[in-house]
Amino acid sequence: MSECEPGTPSFEMTWSSTTSSGYCSQEDSDSELEQYFTARTSFIRKPHKDKDEQIDWEKPVLTQAEIEQKIKEYNSQINSNLFMSLNKDGSYTGFIKVQLKLIRPVSVPASKKAPSIQDVNKAPRSQVVTRRTSFYLPKDTVKHLHIISRTRASEVIEALLKKFMVVDNPRKFALFERAEKDDQVYLRKLSDEEQPLHLRLLAGPNEKVLSFVLKENETGEVNWDAFSMPELHNFLRILQREEEEHVRQILHKYARCRQKMQEALTTRTPG
Repeated sequence: MSECEPGTPSFEMTWSSTTSSGYCSQEDSDSELEQYFTARTSFIRKPHKDKDEQIDWEKPVLTQAEIEQKIKEYNSQINSNLFMSLNKDGSYTGFIKVQLKLIRPVSVPASKKAPSIQDVNKAPRSQVVTRRTSFYLPKDTVKHLHIISRTRASEVIEALLKKFMVVDNPRKFALFERAEKDDQVYLRKLSDEEQPLHLRLLAGPNEKVLSFVLKENETGEVNWDAFSMPELHNFLRILQREEEEHVRQILHKYARCRQKMQEALTTRTPG
């Protein structure tokens, strides 16, 4: 494992699951240069199986000798090659695993080929819009990141989005630490400045004690200002389809009930 230069975060990725997702194209085309594909068509949230509760605990500041001892203890407890290593400048590098549990779709470039400067200059300003595609990431997607102890939570989020080529605003997402205790699941949202590898070192390698989850940055209400106009139009189309389907089901149920009532009345009427 190579040492990281001071002040330079290390973002090496080790893939541990697929990133593919089902696509189904929408019938309506967008007038703006963005396309959207969804693997599902509902924004209605299902109840969580686990009861998520907030938890917070003090994070002690370790001396250099304590860090060195912690690293030795950590490496002795893991059954893989995802070791931590101490650098000459006092920092340390290691791996964290992040599970992606996203509810809403993410946006990625529709084409890997970026427009040239000539194309941008020739095209009208109204058409200089990056083509994007929206899709849902599989909920079981897990990524290992090789980072340095100084890497902040905000940098971890940006690195994940960059690896997936997600062009959404990083502020839409948040990194959480997750713990299991007494058959309960506890979640705590990390601040931008917190250092995930330090938390991993303090907790040890046991993922029930601590694991990391990337979720939407929920603050009680959806921050619609963080979405682009094409994204908002896409959400409205999906909601409209849900409403039309709900109305169709109600009308179908009403027609069946009416038919049964008429059949019952016909049966009771003397012939």
